[in-house]
Amino acid sequence: MSKNKNNQETQKQGAMPEEEKKDMNSSNAGEKVEKESGEASGVKEEKKTEKKEEKKEEKAAVEASAVQELEKENARLKAALAKEKDDYVRLMADFENFRRHSAEAKLELVTTAAADTIKGLLPVLDDCERAMKMLEESSDDVAKEGTALIYNKLMSYLKTKGLEEIKAKGEKFDTDIHEAVAQFPVQEEGQKGMVFDVVQTGYTLSGKVIRFAKVVVGI
Repeated sequence: MSKNKNNQETQKQGAMPEEEKKDMNSSNAGEKVEKESGEASGVKEEKKTEKKEEKKEEKAAVEASAVQELEKENARLKAALAKEKDDYVRLMADFENFRRHSAEAKLELVTTAAADTIKGLLPVLDDCERAMKMLEESSDDVAKEGTALIYNKLMSYLKTKGLEEIKAKGEKFDTDIHEAVAQFPVQEEGQKGMVFDVVQTGYTLSGKVIRFAKVVVGI
């Protein structure tokens, strides 16, 4: 019974018109082509995705390389700037030292020239002092006043240049400002080691000794 049924179905299919068979075959072929087309499309999409990923990776690598180069260039520029700044600071320090040394040299030159000039005038002061001592016993008041006037004017001018007379008579003997040229025996204990008399007046110029006071010391 079952065999007859199958034979009948087979006969029905065999009796199917030729056009329907063609349509069925065409439909099956279309499905196959569509399936293959879908698979090919999927492969293409995968390839496109892979290419996009590769491009992204390449782009990221290029950007990372560019960042590294920029960082290196930044470090190089910072080092160059630091070196330039250090060189500038050193140059300014050298210039400041040069300027200071030049100013000190000029001041020293001026001071030395002034000291030499004033030293040359000290014998004139000595002569004025001797003249005034000699005129103390004279009755010539005009000579006394004239000599004292010259001495005082000269001394006043030299004081404006920094000249000062070294105090000596009655002071304790000091080797830093006094030069002992003689000794004199004294009776009083308190006079020993003190300046008994001044042979030649000493002077300082701006606090520096330009001539020691030549003195007689009590012993």
